[in-house]
Amino acid sequence: MTSIAIPRRHTGAGLNQRIAALARGRAEDAPWVRPALLGLVALAALVNLANLTLNGFANTYYAAAALAGSQSWTAWFFGSIDAGNFITVDKPPLSTMVLGLSVRLFGLSSASVLLPQALMGVATVVVLFLAVRRSFGPVAGLIAGLVMALTPVAALMFRFDNPDALLTMLLVLAAYAFVRALENGRLRWLVVAALMVGLAFNTKYLQAYLVLPAFILTWAIAGPGGLRRRFGSLLVAAVSLIVASGWWVLAVELVPASARPFIGGSTSNSALDLLFGYDGLARILGGDGAGSDGGGGSPTFAGTAGLFRLFNSQLGGQISWLLPFSLVALVGGLTMRLRAARTDRARAGYLVWGLWLAVTGLVFSLMSGTIHAYYAVALAPAIAALVGAGVVEGWSLHSRFRLGGAALALAIVATAWWAMQLLQRSPDFAPGLGLGALATATLCGLVISMPASDRLRRVQLAAAGVGVAAMLAGPAAYTLETMATARSGADPAAGPTVTAMDAMRGNGGPGGLVAQSGGARPAMPAGALPPDGGPPAVGGSAGFGGGPGASSVDSSLLSYLVSHRGTATWIVAVQSSNEAASIELATGLPVMGMGGFTGSDPAPTLEQLTAYVASGQLRYIIVGGSGGGPGGSSSRSEIDAWVASVGTAVDYGGSSGTTLYDLSGAAVSA
Repeated sequence: MTSIAIPRRHTGAGLNQRIAALARGRAEDAPWVRPALLGLVALAALVNLANLTLNGFANTYYAAAALAGSQSWTAWFFGSIDAGNFITVDKPPLSTMVLGLSVRLFGLSSASVLLPQALMGVATVVVLFLAVRRSFGPVAGLIAGLVMALTPVAALMFRFDNPDALLTMLLVLAAYAFVRALENGRLRWLVVAALMVGLAFNTKYLQAYLVLPAFILTWAIAGPGGLRRRFGSLLVAAVSLIVASGWWVLAVELVPASARPFIGGSTSNSALDLLFGYDGLARILGGDGAGSDGGGGSPTFAGTAGLFRLFNSQLGGQISWLLPFSLVALVGGLTMRLRAARTDRARAGYLVWGLWLAVTGLVFSLMSGTIHAYYAVALAPAIAALVGAGVVEGWSLHSRFRLGGAALALAIVATAWWAMQLLQRSPDFAPGLGLGALATATLCGLVISMPASDRLRRVQLAAAGVGVAAMLAGPAAYTLETMATARSGADPAAGPTVTAMDAMRGNGGPGGLVAQSGGARPAMPAGALPPDGGPPAVGGSAGFGGGPGASSVDSSLLSYLVSHRGTATWIVAVQSSNEAASIELATGLPVMGMGGFTGSDPAPTLEQLTAYVASGQLRYIIVGGSGGGPGGSSSRSEIDAWVASVGTAVDYGGSSGTTLYDLSGAAVSA
């Protein structure tokens, strides 16, 4: 008789072995590495998840798109801000796709909108550790992850619903895959890196491509194999990048305009126009981009363009804390490896992260178009990686040369000094922290600078650790403040309010006095319904939550619109998508945001609007306000005049001063 082999069940001992292996980590790692990594993950989870719903819906513009995507698969695919699919957000839709799936699964809430972002933050820290470890070892990876977790602008963006969170995670994933490709020369890892950048492109268009010079040049210099093989691999990766980048734009261009929503931010209802206009060259060169929001050429969100922009009052406290150390580490690391083998792993790591920092930093510093301070989160992985590498390399110099610790000591002290300067821009925030950190860093620097010896080794190692902690004291304080204070709107900033005499900014008024609101935010974020059931916050200036023409929308207006919707697709048309967003989040129903983000897109035309009214898809409209209006002032005036002539002002029982017009009479006569 033939015996039948019966698979053995997993025993308790086998399960315990797997758990032990998970806790132990890789065999080549020291026993402390995996527990330290788990501690890092716990810290990242705390920073990104604790008190997460404090921000409410954060940026209501993207939260409304997530709601629309949860209600309509068409809105989900195109990135519409309303389930009626009138107009899209002015970005590609990958980020709102993720958020839309979360809202579809768990229902609309602050947690369902922001939780995916927070988890992206934790994942970014872990993947950055894995990438840096492969080039510089586990200590460097852990330091890099720690720096990433405590970078203020990273803590801000991974607790917010802007696309920058997904963009950053995808680019770090691309870097990890690229480092793997450098190690073994396998084409599949290079293709994965290209695919990740392509997905990042569908998150925030051309900003994703700022890492490409780092990947291409590093592969050309340090990639495995001969020149022909490296060039051929780059061609395959380029094809993969084009496919991963272009699928959504191609789909939009192939779908007739009548069968899809208007592409927000464009002037011609074209994704290509948005890509090369408002979201493309206009960001770099300034001027009026496609579908200008009134700030296409304005640098006021992040100060005047120039080489020192990253250190100014708007950007300095977001990202520049450890920038001095990272630059010293980059120069020192490349200098130490001038004679290294072409494929030296550490030198390749310096090239990847250094070129990432140089290219992205220079573009952000010199670009003349719209730049918000939170864009700087894209610099955080490169700075963190270089800091991790620099600490390890600096300690290596200390061990190899009699006075080798001097470079590490000077870098620590200089970075702590710069942190003190940043903290002094907020005199009432954490008084004495900057001076204390500098004093601690100086003392540690003196100890590290002493000649290396076996007797002092442990003391100097402890001094190096305390010195790194001193460098991180300032950004950690900013991060804690960011976790504790509610933020909302389209231009958030991490940390406390900054008031500083900042000559580098150059346009801060008399004497360069500037004030940037970082921590001072309303306790009730725009779009979040207060506990008493009152109206959501809709007011605000263009680009800061409410959008042009927005006024306080009271509960009486909301109740009237919901109860009188009838069979209309949109419960009301308002002067911008920003204004529409808060009403959508409060009611859960589609609102037509005429003119897109700030009311300047050429949609709808008067002819289109009258057709919507005649078909019964739209009955109510709010006109007036301070926005640019659909298609510019002439089209807006034309629409306003038509509404006033055929519509009937409605007494909805509120007192906000908002004028609501009923166009049902126009529908009858149309």
